[in-house]
Amino acid sequence: MAACLHLVAGKATDSVTHGFLPAAARLGLDVVILTDRPAAHEGTHDGPVVECDVSDFREIIAAVGTAPEGIFSNSDFLQAPAALAAAYFGLPGKDWRAAARAKNKALMRRHLAALDPVFSADARQVPGDAPYPLVLKPREGVASEDVFLVRDARELAARREEVAARRDGPLVAEEYLPGRLHTLETLGDGRELRVLGSYLTRLSPPPFFVEERLEWAPPPPETGQVLAQLDALGVGFGACHTEFVVHDGRARIIEVNYRLIGDHCDFLLQDLLGVPLFERILGVHLGERLPADGPRPARHAVAEPVIADRPGTLTSAPGPMEVDDGPVRLAYRPQRGVGDKVALTRTNRDYLGTVRAIGPAPGEVDAALARFRAAHDWTIA
Repeated sequence: MAACLHLVAGKATDSVTHGFLPAAARLGLDVVILTDRPAAHEGTHDGPVVECDVSDFREIIAAVGTAPEGIFSNSDFLQAPAALAAAYFGLPGKDWRAAARAKNKALMRRHLAALDPVFSADARQVPGDAPYPLVLKPREGVASEDVFLVRDARELAARREEVAARRDGPLVAEEYLPGRLHTLETLGDGRELRVLGSYLTRLSPPPFFVEERLEWAPPPPETGQVLAQLDALGVGFGACHTEFVVHDGRARIIEVNYRLIGDHCDFLLQDLLGVPLFERILGVHLGERLPADGPRPARHAVAEPVIADRPGTLTSAPGPMEVDDGPVRLAYRPQRGVGDKVALTRTNRDYLGTVRAIGPAPGEVDAALARFRAAHDWTIA
């Protein structure tokens, strides 16, 4: 009888639909999707889709019923309830306290204060001597949504009211941390935390923080500082995507996303490493050890989103494809389809699609990327 995995999900994502579900099928797992949005998963999965309030670990436990072999989520918002449900059944999983610290930016700053003190305050209670510029952000936000650089108290108040008019939930104001922005991609099995690699990230000009390009790069020498901070948070199981800056020899965490990197960089990471990444992540949630890896091929990679520059309707855009340009392998996966309405948000939600490229060297990868973008059209009317 096949092992049963309960996959806890909110909205349907490419990571789940095209990554984890096919990986589970290849592993021969029976998958039950638990979700509060069952209509979003119609047609993505042949097995059961069970509706429940996945933000409440008690509801997850009740929906599972009998003891499963694994409980897993790749959602930012659902790591803590999924971890609590896994703990209830005695299954491998993340420490729910670490998941809560990673998701709640105020908790994260408080917990890391001894290792890396960063000014952070409730956005409604920022003292007059705060170290401007500050970064205003939702306490539990994602995808650079409603994140702004503010240079004084007046600008803070204006942005705070702007955000409050369209969303609920607490906001925090944090010290702006200068430096080069990197990611750290890790995977742990409860015994070993393995560094998979790192991307160097280019952001849009302030006051926004849209990720415009992620380029594969060796983890910087300061990576050990980041690992020490992750250890202090209790992060060490399953996949984790950490964003941090390096300035004057000091590494400082921006945020910890206790799940696999998204925006199609997860597929790029798997292709670049040449390992069944999605299967391995599911495997550790079933109690498996991470296998030993051989030497990695010396290749370069870039993920470059196509970003909307105006609101309107997407009237032309390419579909998903994979092509070779000499020694460079390119893949494109759309995040918006022809006919979709596009609202300019100045966040990662403005992505129309992402081009992924892997090749032998940076120059060849960049040239192939430029040719691909020149050969295709994205039109917003």
